[in-house]
Amino acid sequence: MKREIKKYLFDIKIAIDSINDYLGENRNFFEYQKNKLLRRGIEREIEIIGEATNRILNLDDKIKKAQWKQ
Repeated sequence: MKREIKKYLFDIKIAIDSINDYLGENRNFFEYQKNKLLRRGIEREIEIIGEATNRILNLDDKIKKAQWKQ
């Protein structure tokens, strides 16, 4: 696997870990809805995941886009 792809996978892992940290043990959807700062933080981490995923797809032709959508 290319080193650059590993870097993007690491970025995805960090973003997922950050989302889990933001949510903590209390994973109440209504609290999430009320907390604008929490929503924005999680939305940004999801953007990072999407950007990293797109870059991985552009780096390796062997990875089919249909596989990612599943």
